[in-house]
Amino acid sequence: MARLPSLLDPPIGFAHRGARAHAPENTLEAFTLALRLGATGLESDAWRTADGEIVLDHDGVVRSRLRRRPIADLRRASLPSHVPTLAELYEAVGPGVPLSLDVKDPAAADGIVEVARAAGAEGALWLCTPDWERAADWKQRWPDVKTIDSTRLRKIKEGTERRGARLADAGVDGINLHWTDWNGGLTTLFHRFGLVAFGWDCQHRRHLDAVLGMGIDAVYSDHVDRMVDGLAGRPGAPE
Repeated sequence: MARLPSLLDPPIGFAHRGARAHAPENTLEAFTLALRLGATGLESDAWRTADGEIVLDHDGVVRSRLRRRPIADLRRASLPSHVPTLAELYEAVGPGVPLSLDVKDPAAADGIVEVARAAGAEGALWLCTPDWERAADWKQRWPDVKTIDSTRLRKIKEGTERRGARLADAGVDGINLHWTDWNGGLTTLFHRFGLVAFGWDCQHRRHLDAVLGMGIDAVYSDHVDRMVDGLAGRPGAPE
């Protein structure tokens, strides 16, 4: 069956936390391996340390025996050595790779953009947040950075058409939903507003084939090999 058209041609394949299924997540090893395996984008979560460094980690906490300490309370030098800074990631992969950052700590946003601009990478940066009004505010502050409303269908209380209109009016670039929330009519609706449609948690070929057929503009997956094959339209391997 032919795929519906997407706004991004070709769609971006974001390696979730790097090549998470192939290497320790959120490490420079995982990020560089993901690109070698064919990922066309990288994904991570960004946090600000107590001394102002932007680092990449999923939970934003450091575990030591029975203690859990927020990254925001620690200096960069106190973090485990495998936790990279955003600057180190850009040094390793260059500025041209699309980078999707889940900004769980809003205090990190200014630092993220500062580091990206220093690397000449702001045009390939996608900032994701579950607060669409915050995404709109970021877009007003940094027009050269792309912002994404990252949510779930059940949380869009006003309805998808009104949400699409609000995002478009605010200048937000797109919306990111779990792959099970998408259907062809929904991608078409958001595309009508000029918004890109991203699908996360696409871990198996049936997930990838489903959303890519709906005209999705980017997918997120732990399994870079499956994602690359799905984006290329190659026959799926057994799961």
